[in-house]
Amino acid sequence: MSKAIDNLNQAQKLAMAIRPKVGGFPYLAEALRLAGVTRNIWSLPSCQSLFLTEDGPVMIQGTPLASGAMDVPPFNQDALIVALRIDQAGESSFPEFLQAAWRAGVVRYDVDFAARTVAYYGCNREEYVESYPAVEIDEPR
Repeated sequence: MSKAIDNLNQAQKLAMAIRPKVGGFPYLAEALRLAGVTRNIWSLPSCQSLFLTEDGPVMIQGTPLASGAMDVPPFNQDALIVALRIDQAGESSFPEFLQAAWRAGVVRYDVDFAARTVAYYGCNREEYVESYPAVEIDEPR
């Protein structure tokens, strides 16, 4: 296992241990940022997640949301915001959030840990950017 993968795994483990059920994403994001992760780029519906880290890039292949040929849903910012608020309230699982984002026409999203933003993209250059709050956690050891 590379240093980048080990470091990413440790940061994710810490984040899962400390994050609250409601409003937990900023804790995950801060744990990753402190561990040297600069960006996380998700591709939907394939559920590929690329982590750019100070120790090198890491790709994680999740379980795809669908397979085969499919129409891409039109980008629907209102539906995306509803999915975000449901997730932020702790009322959906991460896979449910990904499905809802895909149904809202999101084909990619990009987390910038330094800027504390998440940008959601449709296939026709549509974009919705949301900031998340700074939180303080103990530095990973």
